[in-house]
Amino acid sequence: MKEYILNLEREFSLIENGFKEEEKRALADYQSNDNAYTKELAFLAFKSNVYQVRMYSVFLFGYLSSYEEILVFMRDEVSKDDNWRVQEVLAKAFDEFCKQTGYEKSLPVIDEWLQNSNPNVRRAVTEGLRIWTSRPYFKDNPDEAIKRIATLKEDSSEYVRKSVGNALRDISKKFPELIKEELGSWDVKSKEIQQAYKLASKFIK
Repeated sequence: MKEYILNLEREFSLIENGFKEEEKRALADYQSNDNAYTKELAFLAFKSNVYQVRMYSVFLFGYLSSYEEILVFMRDEVSKDDNWRVQEVLAKAFDEFCKQTGYEKSLPVIDEWLQNSNPNVRRAVTEGLRIWTSRPYFKDNPDEAIKRIATLKEDSSEYVRKSVGNALRDISKKFPELIKEELGSWDVKSKEIQQAYKLASKFIK
């Protein structure tokens, strides 16, 4: 297993952009090995100094996220990784969890992550579920998506506020009236809310 990870490090360190190769390899490894082996592989790969190999490991965690210990590790440990690309994959892995579990059944976890003290955890939800209203459950209940995203409009993290604005802007293409109504209730005096508002209102006439 260690030799395999060394090979991944050599191969993936040459990839500077994107995530498709890491995702493709993670899916192939997940599908061709049992879960016990894949879990061990994922945890070992996450210790790598090569961020591309950590990206690969987080894709594996996403496929294994029905295990509570994996979901907790994603929330509490992966979210601390200082590489922004790894955080992008955390968002994708969280969406994979919701897809496997069912978006409606995932609501308690979605709500819990949205209230987490780490901005990377909060953003994994707002960013990972984009476009929210293309996802099952939220497609038929856009208001449930909007109210959840909007709770972070004044978030302490600019990184999160930007994701909030973009996620609401996505929804405004199909549901302009709902977004218009939501934005109409905002007090835009604060600089933080203004940032999210500016992004969210881009397509609102």
